[in-house]
Amino acid sequence: MTSPRPSPRTPHRSALIIFAKAPIPGQVKTRLCPPLTPDEAATLHGSFVLDTVERSKAAIAKFKLPLDRYLSCAPSSAHVFFKILEERHGVTLIDQIGEDIGMRMHHSFDNLLSKGYQLVLLIGTDVPSLPLEHYQQALAVLGSHDLVLAPALDGGYFLIGLKRPAPELFTGIPWSTDRVLSRTQEKAAALGLKTALLPPWRDVDTIEDIQALIEASAADAARPKKDHVFSSRTSGALQLIAKRLKTRTS
Repeated sequence: MTSPRPSPRTPHRSALIIFAKAPIPGQVKTRLCPPLTPDEAATLHGSFVLDTVERSKAAIAKFKLPLDRYLSCAPSSAHVFFKILEERHGVTLIDQIGEDIGMRMHHSFDNLLSKGYQLVLLIGTDVPSLPLEHYQQALAVLGSHDLVLAPALDGGYFLIGLKRPAPELFTGIPWSTDRVLSRTQEKAAALGLKTALLPPWRDVDTIEDIQALIEASAADAARPKKDHVFSSRTSGALQLIAKRLKTRTS
């Protein structure tokens, strides 16, 4: 099946979807509460979204990637948080539509592929220290495959790329379990999709993930400033949370 050519309104043949929720206390990172408070979890989540927006822009500039960026928003692209990101960072806002995460991801892919994009990547926002090279590698690999997946250490995935709609990949998946990646691979094999896996990375779902991120950010802060991976915003938030966690467990 031949993918459609981009329309005049989509000058690049490739797109990146950043899949994000607004940082509303009580609605994001609820698995971290407790020991985090809803406000702390929301603040950290908001910083992660900003990290993904900033680092994707840096990757595009560094590797000259032909990627148009879209922010797929929940609960609504009308939220002021997303409007600010649109104005300051040049991302195009679209709404997440669907009853579960699978349907929302499928709709986001279907939306952009129908606009004429030939390669579409979708990434979550729980990987604030993801190397910029992942973006370059994902786009390059997708050029010769039907599907690209970037595994998370917990058995899920944090990035997925497609050339054409594949709704079957997003139905019947046990979301938020350690079987997400394996079940997706099974479905891809049944569909005859040529699949590639990127190097795995840790995303943030549990307090153990937060502790690992705190340690990584502390080590990052000891490096020369030009070599920092974590944003000063996220690093500061993580170190503040580390101090608060110590007082809560003492």
